[in-house]
Amino acid sequence: MEATGKRFLYIDNLRLLVIMLVIIMHLSGTYSGFGSWYVTEGKPVGLISTVIFGFYQSFTQGYFMGLLFLLSGFFIPGAYDRKGFSKFIRDRFIRLGIPTLIYMLAITPFILYVQLDLNWARPKPSFTSYYIDYLGSLQFIRNSGPMWFAFALLIFSVIYGLVRVSGKGQNTSKEELKPEFKHEIILILIISLCAFLIRLIQPIGTSILGMQLCHFSQYVILFIVGMLAYRNNLFSKLDPKSGKIWLFSGLIPGTVVWLAIMILGGAIHGDQSFNGGLSWQATAYALWESFVAVSMSIGLLTLFKEKFNHQTKLVKILADNSFAVYVFHPPIIIAAAQLIKPLAWLPILKFSLLCLICPPICFAFTYFIVRRIPLLKKVM
Repeated sequence: MEATGKRFLYIDNLRLLVIMLVIIMHLSGTYSGFGSWYVTEGKPVGLISTVIFGFYQSFTQGYFMGLLFLLSGFFIPGAYDRKGFSKFIRDRFIRLGIPTLIYMLAITPFILYVQLDLNWARPKPSFTSYYIDYLGSLQFIRNSGPMWFAFALLIFSVIYGLVRVSGKGQNTSKEELKPEFKHEIILILIISLCAFLIRLIQPIGTSILGMQLCHFSQYVILFIVGMLAYRNNLFSKLDPKSGKIWLFSGLIPGTVVWLAIMILGGAIHGDQSFNGGLSWQATAYALWESFVAVSMSIGLLTLFKEKFNHQTKLVKILADNSFAVYVFHPPIIIAAAQLIKPLAWLPILKFSLLCLICPPICFAFTYFIVRRIPLLKKVM
Protein backbone atom coordinates (compact mmCIF):
# COMPACT_ATOMS: atom_id res chain seq x y z
CA MET A 1 0.00 0.00 0.00
CA GLU A 2 1.31 3.44 -0.92
CA ALA A 3 1.55 6.31 1.53
CA THR A 4 -1.49 7.82 -0.17
CA GLY A 5 -3.52 4.71 0.59
CA LYS A 6 -3.63 3.62 -3.04
CA ARG A 7 -2.75 -0.04 -3.51
CA PHE A 8 -0.09 -1.35 -5.84
CA LEU A 9 -2.56 -3.49 -7.76
CA TYR A 10 0.11 -4.98 -9.99
CA ILE A 11 1.93 -6.31 -6.91
CA ASP A 12 -1.29 -7.83 -5.57
CA ASN A 13 -1.83 -9.48 -8.96
CA LEU A 14 1.74 -10.72 -9.15
CA ARG A 15 1.51 -12.17 -5.65
CA LEU A 16 -1.70 -13.94 -6.73
CA LEU A 17 0.20 -15.50 -9.65
CA VAL A 18 2.92 -16.75 -7.30
CA ILE A 19 0.33 -18.41 -5.02
CA MET A 20 -1.11 -20.18 -8.07
CA LEU A 21 2.39 -21.38 -8.92
CA VAL A 22 2.76 -22.71 -5.36
CA ILE A 23 -0.36 -24.87 -5.78
CA ILE A 24 0.89 -26.19 -9.11
CA MET A 25 4.35 -26.82 -7.66
CA HIS A 26 2.92 -29.03 -4.91
CA LEU A 27 0.71 -30.86 -7.40
CA SER A 28 3.78 -31.43 -9.54
CA GLY A 29 5.64 -32.89 -6.56
CA THR A 30 2.72 -35.23 -5.95
CA TYR A 31 3.08 -36.85 -9.36
CA SER A 32 6.79 -36.41 -10.14
CA GLY A 33 8.13 -37.58 -6.79
CA PHE A 34 10.68 -34.75 -6.95
CA GLY A 35 11.18 -32.58 -3.90
CA SER A 36 9.55 -32.92 -0.52
CA TRP A 37 5.76 -33.17 -0.27
CA TYR A 38 3.34 -34.98 2.01
CA VAL A 39 2.26 -37.58 -0.52
CA THR A 40 3.48 -38.87 -3.90
CA GLU A 41 1.68 -41.02 -6.43
CA GLY A 42 4.62 -43.40 -6.64
CA LYS A 43 3.96 -44.48 -10.22
CA PRO A 44 6.78 -44.62 -12.79
CA VAL A 45 7.21 -41.41 -14.76
CA GLY A 46 8.45 -41.61 -18.36
CA LEU A 47 11.34 -39.62 -19.79
CA ILE A 48 9.21 -36.89 -21.36
CA SER A 49 7.15 -36.44 -18.20
CA THR A 50 10.34 -36.42 -16.13
CA VAL A 51 11.73 -33.56 -18.22
CA ILE A 52 8.44 -31.64 -18.01
CA PHE A 53 8.11 -32.08 -14.25
CA GLY A 54 11.82 -31.51 -13.66
CA PHE A 55 11.91 -28.32 -15.69
CA TYR A 56 8.76 -26.88 -14.15
CA GLN A 57 9.89 -27.56 -10.61
CA SER A 58 13.49 -26.42 -11.18
CA PHE A 59 12.59 -23.30 -13.12
CA THR A 60 9.74 -22.26 -10.83
CA GLN A 61 11.79 -22.95 -7.71
CA GLY A 62 14.46 -20.77 -9.26
CA TYR A 63 12.45 -17.59 -8.84
CA PHE A 64 8.95 -17.82 -7.37
CA MET A 65 9.67 -17.78 -3.62
CA GLY A 66 12.50 -15.31 -4.07
CA LEU A 67 10.04 -13.05 -5.87
CA LEU A 68 7.58 -13.46 -2.99
CA PHE A 69 10.27 -12.38 -0.50
CA LEU A 70 11.13 -9.44 -2.76
CA LEU A 71 7.50 -8.28 -2.79
CA SER A 72 7.19 -8.84 0.97
CA GLY A 73 10.33 -6.85 1.67
CA PHE A 74 8.97 -3.97 -0.37
CA PHE A 75 6.16 -3.36 2.14
CA ILE A 76 8.21 -3.74 5.33
CA PRO A 77 9.78 -0.24 5.66
CA GLY A 78 6.49 1.57 5.06
CA ALA A 79 4.69 -0.63 7.59
CA TYR A 80 7.33 0.14 10.21
CA ASP A 81 7.23 3.86 9.40
CA ARG A 82 3.46 3.94 9.96
CA LYS A 83 3.28 1.72 13.05
CA GLY A 84 6.51 2.01 14.97
CA PHE A 85 8.32 -0.90 16.60
CA SER A 86 5.73 -2.29 19.02
CA LYS A 87 2.75 -2.17 16.68
CA PHE A 88 4.83 -3.40 13.75
CA ILE A 89 6.06 -6.46 15.67
CA ARG A 90 2.59 -7.18 17.07
CA ASP A 91 1.08 -6.97 13.59
CA ARG A 92 3.73 -9.30 12.17
CA PHE A 93 3.01 -11.88 14.87
CA ILE A 94 -0.73 -11.65 14.19
CA ARG A 95 -0.47 -11.82 10.39
CA LEU A 96 2.40 -14.33 10.16
CA GLY A 97 2.84 -16.05 13.52
CA ILE A 98 -0.80 -16.98 14.17
CA PRO A 99 -1.40 -18.51 10.70
CA THR A 100 1.84 -20.48 11.11
CA LEU A 101 0.68 -21.81 14.48
CA ILE A 102 -2.74 -22.66 13.03
CA TYR A 103 -1.02 -24.66 10.33
CA MET A 104 1.37 -26.46 12.68
CA LEU A 105 -1.18 -27.17 15.43
CA ALA A 106 -4.32 -27.88 13.39
CA ILE A 107 -3.75 -28.42 9.67
CA THR A 108 -0.63 -30.58 9.88
CA PRO A 109 -2.15 -33.03 12.43
CA PHE A 110 -5.27 -33.26 10.25
CA ILE A 111 -3.15 -34.10 7.20
CA LEU A 112 -0.96 -36.64 9.01
CA TYR A 113 -3.59 -38.39 11.12
CA VAL A 114 -6.74 -38.17 9.02
CA GLN A 115 -5.60 -37.90 5.42
CA LEU A 116 -2.34 -39.84 5.32
CA ASP A 117 -3.02 -42.16 8.26
CA LEU A 118 0.76 -42.27 9.00
CA ASN A 119 0.85 -45.99 8.11
CA TRP A 120 -0.04 -46.92 11.66
CA ALA A 121 0.70 -50.33 13.03
CA ARG A 122 -2.79 -51.45 14.04
CA PRO A 123 -4.60 -50.74 16.22
CA LYS A 124 -4.41 -47.09 15.30
CA PRO A 125 -3.98 -44.81 18.35
CA SER A 126 -6.74 -42.41 19.24
CA PHE A 127 -6.42 -38.89 17.93
CA THR A 128 -6.11 -37.58 21.48
CA SER A 129 -3.18 -39.92 22.18
CA TYR A 130 -1.56 -39.04 18.87
CA TYR A 131 -2.03 -35.29 19.38
CA ILE A 132 -0.59 -35.30 22.90
CA ASP A 133 2.48 -37.11 21.57
CA TYR A 134 2.62 -34.71 18.60
CA LEU A 135 2.79 -31.74 20.97
CA GLY A 136 4.89 -33.34 23.68
CA SER A 137 7.58 -34.52 21.30
CA LEU A 138 7.69 -31.05 19.70
CA GLN A 139 6.99 -32.56 16.27
CA PHE A 140 4.94 -29.48 15.38
CA ILE A 141 8.07 -27.30 15.30
CA ARG A 142 9.35 -29.06 12.20
CA ASN A 143 5.91 -29.45 10.61
CA SER A 144 5.29 -25.95 9.30
CA GLY A 145 4.79 -27.27 5.76
CA PRO A 146 4.57 -24.40 3.25
CA MET A 147 4.19 -22.01 6.18
CA TRP A 148 7.97 -22.05 6.50
CA PHE A 149 7.67 -18.94 4.31
CA ALA A 150 5.56 -17.07 6.86
CA PHE A 151 7.84 -18.22 9.68
CA ALA A 152 10.95 -17.05 7.82
CA LEU A 153 9.27 -13.75 6.93
CA LEU A 154 8.39 -13.27 10.60
CA ILE A 155 12.05 -13.81 11.56
CA PHE A 156 13.21 -11.37 8.86
CA SER A 157 10.65 -8.80 10.04
CA VAL A 158 11.68 -9.07 13.69
CA ILE A 159 15.34 -8.64 12.75
CA TYR A 160 14.42 -5.59 10.66
CA GLY A 161 12.40 -4.14 13.54
CA LEU A 162 15.28 -4.62 15.98
CA VAL A 163 17.69 -2.95 13.58
CA ARG A 164 15.32 -0.01 13.11
CA VAL A 165 14.60 0.47 16.81
CA SER A 166 18.34 0.46 17.50
CA GLY A 167 18.65 3.44 15.17
CA LYS A 168 21.00 1.68 12.76
CA GLY A 169 18.50 1.15 9.96
CA GLN A 170 17.74 4.76 9.10
CA ASN A 171 18.05 5.76 5.46
CA THR A 172 20.58 8.61 5.51
CA SER A 173 21.62 8.50 1.86
CA LYS A 174 20.45 11.48 -0.18
CA GLU A 175 21.22 9.81 -3.51
CA GLU A 176 18.51 7.45 -4.72
CA LEU A 177 19.45 4.16 -6.32
CA LYS A 178 18.41 3.47 -9.89
CA PRO A 179 17.92 0.12 -11.65
CA GLU A 180 21.12 -0.38 -13.64
CA PHE A 181 22.36 -3.37 -15.60
CA LYS A 182 25.67 -3.53 -13.72
CA HIS A 183 23.85 -3.62 -10.37
CA GLU A 184 21.59 -6.42 -11.58
CA ILE A 185 24.59 -8.47 -12.75
CA ILE A 186 26.33 -7.92 -9.40
CA LEU A 187 23.14 -9.03 -7.65
CA ILE A 188 23.10 -12.27 -9.66
CA LEU A 189 26.74 -12.96 -8.82
CA ILE A 190 26.29 -12.29 -5.10
CA ILE A 191 23.23 -14.54 -4.83
CA SER A 192 24.91 -17.34 -6.79
CA LEU A 193 28.14 -17.19 -4.75
CA CYS A 194 26.22 -17.31 -1.46
CA ALA A 195 24.05 -20.16 -2.75
CA PHE A 196 27.11 -22.14 -3.82
CA LEU A 197 28.76 -21.70 -0.42
CA ILE A 198 25.62 -22.61 1.53
CA ARG A 199 25.14 -25.75 -0.56
CA LEU A 200 28.56 -27.02 0.42
CA ILE A 201 26.94 -27.65 3.82
CA GLN A 202 23.22 -27.68 3.03
CA PRO A 203 22.74 -29.08 -0.49
CA ILE A 204 19.44 -28.92 -2.34
CA GLY A 205 17.01 -31.40 -0.81
CA THR A 206 18.01 -30.83 2.82
CA SER A 207 16.13 -28.73 5.35
CA ILE A 208 16.20 -27.54 8.94
CA LEU A 209 12.84 -27.06 10.71
CA GLY A 210 11.16 -27.28 7.33
CA MET A 211 13.35 -24.54 5.83
CA GLN A 212 15.50 -25.33 2.81
CA LEU A 213 18.51 -23.20 3.64
CA CYS A 214 19.99 -24.07 0.25
CA HIS A 215 17.71 -21.41 -1.27
CA PHE A 216 17.96 -18.81 1.49
CA SER A 217 20.72 -16.70 -0.06
CA GLN A 218 18.17 -15.71 -2.70
CA TYR A 219 15.41 -15.17 -0.14
CA VAL A 220 17.44 -13.01 2.24
CA ILE A 221 19.09 -10.90 -0.46
CA LEU A 222 15.89 -10.30 -2.44
CA PHE A 223 14.05 -9.42 0.79
CA ILE A 224 16.69 -6.73 1.39
CA VAL A 225 16.45 -5.60 -2.24
CA GLY A 226 12.69 -5.26 -1.77
CA MET A 227 13.24 -2.89 1.15
CA LEU A 228 15.75 -0.88 -0.88
CA ALA A 229 13.24 -0.79 -3.73
CA TYR A 230 10.68 0.84 -1.42
CA ARG A 231 13.10 3.48 -0.14
CA ASN A 232 14.39 4.30 -3.62
CA ASN A 233 11.15 3.87 -5.56
CA LEU A 234 12.90 1.31 -7.76
CA PHE A 235 9.83 -0.51 -9.06
CA SER A 236 8.44 2.65 -10.63
CA LYS A 237 11.81 3.22 -12.35
CA LEU A 238 11.87 -0.15 -14.10
CA ASP A 239 12.22 0.37 -17.82
CA PRO A 240 9.64 -1.53 -19.93
CA LYS A 241 12.15 -2.31 -22.68
CA SER A 242 14.75 -3.65 -20.26
CA GLY A 243 12.05 -5.59 -18.44
CA LYS A 244 11.06 -7.37 -21.64
CA ILE A 245 14.69 -8.27 -22.32
CA TRP A 246 15.10 -9.67 -18.80
CA LEU A 247 11.87 -11.66 -19.06
CA PHE A 248 12.86 -13.08 -22.45
CA SER A 249 16.33 -13.91 -21.13
CA GLY A 250 14.90 -15.77 -18.15
CA LEU A 251 12.43 -17.76 -20.23
CA ILE A 252 14.37 -18.66 -23.38
CA PRO A 253 18.13 -18.66 -22.65
CA GLY A 254 17.22 -19.75 -19.12
CA THR A 255 15.48 -22.84 -20.50
CA VAL A 256 18.33 -23.66 -22.88
CA VAL A 257 20.96 -23.34 -20.15
CA TRP A 258 18.92 -25.53 -17.77
CA LEU A 259 18.75 -28.27 -20.42
CA ALA A 260 22.49 -27.97 -21.02
CA ILE A 261 23.29 -28.32 -17.31
CA MET A 262 20.94 -31.28 -16.92
CA ILE A 263 22.23 -33.11 -20.02
CA LEU A 264 25.94 -32.30 -19.85
CA GLY A 265 25.96 -32.59 -16.07
CA GLY A 266 24.54 -36.09 -16.14
CA ALA A 267 21.31 -35.30 -14.29
CA ILE A 268 19.33 -37.10 -16.95
CA HIS A 269 21.22 -40.25 -15.93
CA GLY A 270 20.78 -39.68 -12.21
CA ASP A 271 23.84 -37.55 -11.38
CA GLN A 272 22.79 -35.13 -8.62
CA SER A 273 26.03 -33.14 -8.44
CA PHE A 274 24.14 -29.92 -9.21
CA ASN A 275 22.52 -30.10 -5.77
CA GLY A 276 25.70 -28.87 -4.11
CA GLY A 277 29.39 -29.51 -3.55
CA LEU A 278 32.67 -28.73 -5.26
CA SER A 279 31.65 -29.47 -8.82
CA TRP A 280 31.11 -27.50 -12.00
CA GLN A 281 27.49 -28.67 -12.01
CA ALA A 282 26.82 -27.11 -8.58
CA THR A 283 28.55 -23.89 -9.66
CA ALA A 284 26.66 -23.67 -12.94
CA TYR A 285 23.33 -24.49 -11.31
CA ALA A 286 23.74 -21.86 -8.58
CA LEU A 287 24.61 -19.26 -11.22
CA TRP A 288 21.71 -20.35 -13.47
CA GLU A 289 19.21 -20.29 -10.61
CA SER A 290 20.32 -16.83 -9.48
CA PHE A 291 20.09 -15.54 -13.04
CA VAL A 292 16.53 -16.90 -13.31
CA ALA A 293 15.60 -15.36 -9.95
CA VAL A 294 16.74 -11.87 -10.93
CA SER A 295 15.66 -11.93 -14.58
CA MET A 296 12.18 -13.31 -13.88
CA SER A 297 11.65 -10.95 -10.94
CA ILE A 298 12.56 -7.88 -13.00
CA GLY A 299 10.68 -9.15 -16.04
CA LEU A 300 7.46 -10.04 -14.22
CA LEU A 301 7.47 -6.86 -12.13
CA THR A 302 7.83 -4.78 -15.28
CA LEU A 303 5.20 -6.76 -17.17
CA PHE A 304 2.62 -6.58 -14.38
CA LYS A 305 3.32 -2.88 -13.73
CA GLU A 306 2.75 -2.08 -17.38
CA LYS A 307 -0.06 -4.49 -18.27
CA PHE A 308 -1.79 -5.67 -15.10
CA ASN A 309 -2.00 -2.69 -12.78
CA HIS A 310 -5.79 -3.05 -12.50
CA GLN A 311 -8.29 -5.52 -11.10
CA THR A 312 -11.73 -6.78 -11.96
CA LYS A 313 -14.03 -7.64 -9.09
CA LEU A 314 -13.17 -11.34 -9.48
CA VAL A 315 -9.41 -10.75 -9.52
CA LYS A 316 -9.71 -8.60 -6.39
CA ILE A 317 -11.56 -11.40 -4.60
CA LEU A 318 -8.89 -13.88 -5.67
CA ALA A 319 -6.05 -11.55 -4.63
CA ASP A 320 -7.65 -10.87 -1.24
CA ASN A 321 -7.90 -14.63 -0.64
CA SER A 322 -4.43 -15.55 -1.90
CA PHE A 323 -2.73 -15.83 1.51
CA ALA A 324 -5.60 -17.92 2.92
CA VAL A 325 -5.24 -20.22 -0.10
CA TYR A 326 -1.52 -20.47 0.60
CA VAL A 327 -2.31 -21.63 4.14
CA PHE A 328 -5.18 -24.02 3.39
CA HIS A 329 -4.38 -25.52 -0.02
CA PRO A 330 -2.35 -28.57 1.16
CA PRO A 331 -5.23 -30.66 2.63
CA ILE A 332 -7.39 -29.76 -0.38
CA ILE A 333 -4.93 -30.89 -3.05
CA ILE A 334 -3.98 -33.97 -1.01
CA ALA A 335 -7.66 -34.96 -0.85
CA ALA A 336 -8.05 -34.38 -4.58
CA ALA A 337 -4.99 -36.52 -5.38
CA GLN A 338 -6.29 -39.33 -3.18
CA LEU A 339 -9.73 -39.09 -4.77
CA ILE A 340 -8.43 -39.68 -8.31
CA LYS A 341 -5.69 -42.14 -7.32
CA PRO A 342 -7.70 -45.17 -8.59
CA LEU A 343 -7.77 -43.69 -12.11
CA ALA A 344 -5.44 -45.62 -14.41
CA TRP A 345 -4.09 -42.46 -15.99
CA LEU A 346 -0.55 -41.32 -16.66
CA PRO A 347 0.78 -39.12 -13.82
CA ILE A 348 1.13 -36.16 -16.19
CA LEU A 349 -2.58 -36.39 -17.06
CA LYS A 350 -3.65 -36.53 -13.42
CA PHE A 351 -1.40 -33.55 -12.74
CA SER A 352 -2.99 -31.60 -15.61
CA LEU A 353 -6.50 -32.41 -14.40
CA LEU A 354 -5.81 -31.25 -10.84
CA CYS A 355 -4.12 -28.08 -12.11
CA LEU A 356 -7.50 -27.20 -13.62
CA ILE A 357 -9.79 -28.11 -10.73
CA CYS A 358 -7.78 -27.55 -7.53
CA PRO A 359 -7.12 -23.78 -7.70
CA PRO A 360 -10.83 -22.89 -8.08
CA ILE A 361 -11.71 -25.25 -5.21
CA CYS A 362 -9.02 -23.71 -2.99
CA PHE A 363 -10.18 -20.16 -3.66
CA ALA A 364 -13.84 -21.08 -3.22
CA PHE A 365 -13.09 -22.81 0.09
CA THR A 366 -11.22 -19.82 1.53
CA TYR A 367 -13.74 -17.27 0.22
CA PHE A 368 -16.93 -19.03 1.33
CA ILE A 369 -15.66 -20.73 4.49
CA VAL A 370 -12.27 -19.69 5.88
CA ARG A 371 -12.59 -15.92 5.58
CA ARG A 372 -16.16 -16.01 6.91
CA ILE A 373 -14.75 -17.05 10.28
CA PRO A 374 -13.95 -13.79 12.17
CA LEU A 375 -10.64 -14.90 13.74
CA LEU A 376 -9.32 -16.37 10.48
CA LYS A 377 -10.43 -13.37 8.45
CA LYS A 378 -8.50 -11.10 10.83
CA VAL A 379 -5.23 -12.93 10.32
CA MET A 380 -5.70 -13.80 6.63
